[in-house]
Amino acid sequence: MERESFKSRLGFILISAGCAIGIGNVWRFPYMVGEYGGGFFVLFYLFFLVAVGVPVMTMEFAVGRASRRSAVQAYRVLEKPGQKWHIHGYVALLGNYVLMMFYTSVTGWMLDYFFRYATGRMEGLDQAGAAQAFSGMLADTGNMMFWMLLVVLAGFAICSLGLQKGVERITKWMMLALLALIVLLAIHSILLPGGQEGLRFYLLPDWQRLQEAGLWNTISGAMNQSFFTLSLGIGAMAIFGSYMGRQHSLLGESVRIAALDTFVAFVSGLIIFPACFTYGVSPDNGPSLIFITLPPVFNQMEGGRFWGALFFLFMSFAAFSTIIAVFENILSCCMEQWGWSRRKAAAINVVVVALASLPCVFGYSLWSDFQPLGPGSAVLDLEDFVVSNLLLPIGSLVYLLFCVSRWGWGFKNYLAEANTGQGLKIPKGLRLYFTWVIPVLIFILLVQGIAGVVAKL
Repeated sequence: MERESFKSRLGFILISAGCAIGIGNVWRFPYMVGEYGGGFFVLFYLFFLVAVGVPVMTMEFAVGRASRRSAVQAYRVLEKPGQKWHIHGYVALLGNYVLMMFYTSVTGWMLDYFFRYATGRMEGLDQAGAAQAFSGMLADTGNMMFWMLLVVLAGFAICSLGLQKGVERITKWMMLALLALIVLLAIHSILLPGGQEGLRFYLLPDWQRLQEAGLWNTISGAMNQSFFTLSLGIGAMAIFGSYMGRQHSLLGESVRIAALDTFVAFVSGLIIFPACFTYGVSPDNGPSLIFITLPPVFNQMEGGRFWGALFFLFMSFAAFSTIIAVFENILSCCMEQWGWSRRKAAAINVVVVALASLPCVFGYSLWSDFQPLGPGSAVLDLEDFVVSNLLLPIGSLVYLLFCVSRWGWGFKNYLAEANTGQGLKIPKGLRLYFTWVIPVLIFILLVQGIAGVVAKL
């Protein structure tokens, strides 16, 4: 079967960025900036994005483009006879499924809130009312199932149309709409009276706030965010590498995707912090910032129903772009592994992913007594821990070692693939850094993530 390819370079960049741009960096980045004291966190984040995230992205792209295969088969094409690197391909596919077990539900939350704002159901709520609305939504099993199933059906319907006619065409327009929405929302927020104070909190490094948050906590938090924002380690980028041409070098493309991803995360802060400071709301309220803290803020704004609807439409696009990208990875693996047609793979996976998503839905209602990571946790937290703290860092470490180790594909082969085409090149002199420093940083992330969860138990 002839390998599908992207119709345009813009399509490749927007879809790859769409995979990276998800709920995590849109709502997690702003609240982490708030939690870790503003400007210094942003600087550390940018440093680690360049130092760790972009190099690992080039490796995942290189494995995909050199093999022209999906996660499961890519290692088989590139590994030496008798080697077992391909076992990670199955783990990567599992990671895509586990990610979708909760991401489908959270995307449903965003769609639900968009329709709540569009129909005026969130008007007049104070913070207590917003908290009650959010907990009520989570406890409504039927409503949660409806939105989750809608997300699963829509995602696989788009992917079943093919790479160019479905995935590329839909995601490209959705990403362009996302970028337009986020800029419009940011301009509105910056122009609010009192918005300048929020910008100062967000952008100006403050040594006193850094000391309060803790230097090491800020550095490790920034390293964690910069790494996980790019969705590396489960083959989600490798699949798009397998579809791309050889006209452009992989470092140049990775920098563009990381820059687009960072732009969206950064501009999300421009939306949230000026609004919070204008209406006297704490910007360090953690994950509840989006669903509990912001609704009263929108309700105080002139035209708040309109701005709230736009904000959650933007969040829905950000989440759904990741859904489509990961679904495409799952379909590609299934088609190559078992010889299924695209539509057959889509039909089977609608059922598989919908059933796999039910524990997350039930975790807030029927199974609410099950608190796997301590009091107040839910099934979603366990699934998120498995992906974010185990499968992503371990998978990234495997891709890295495969590319730089002589027991894997080898640094020379990786470098030749990464530097093929026009654009930024990776210097040979970085071999020592790639081979020794980045693996240590990823290992620190892995240990830190596990230790953080264990400490809460």
